[in-house]
Amino acid sequence: MGKRRDYYRDPNAPKPNSLVPGGSALVVDARGAILMQRRSDSGNWSLPGGVMEIGETLEQCVIRETKEETGLDIEITGLLGIYTDPEHVIEYADGEVRQEFNTTFHGRVCGGRVAVSGESTEVRFIQPDELAELPVHATVRLRLQHHSERRARPYLG
Repeated sequence: MGKRRDYYRDPNAPKPNSLVPGGSALVVDARGAILMQRRSDSGNWSLPGGVMEIGETLEQCVIRETKEETGLDIEITGLLGIYTDPEHVIEYADGEVRQEFNTTFHGRVCGGRVAVSGESTEVRFIQPDELAELPVHATVRLRLQHHSERRARPYLG
């Protein structure tokens, strides 16, 4: 196993032992391409984001994590949804087994330059039709689907 393994609707998933609030950013450029990073821990393409630290808001967390992981400064422009499905479990090599807790915000680039971090092997804006051919976890695909539906209200689930 790598550093991380995702389970989704898998009856053989290990039992969670932690719940950690985290967030991610769905950032779109002028051409409609979505900012994605290829995770070094799983090899999957994902939205930039991470977990909250004491002393920050979730919005500050997402802005900080996006900067750390992609080199880009963003501002939060809205809420795509809150994703807390207990059937999404993430197992880490250190024994932590986390139930998903992710709030995904819409964001807009306001500075910086695309750069790869230690958490990613590649960072780029990807057209939605390209994503069908790339390794993307089912839970991230759900967020991308909600984005493509241009929902009037945030997803709660």
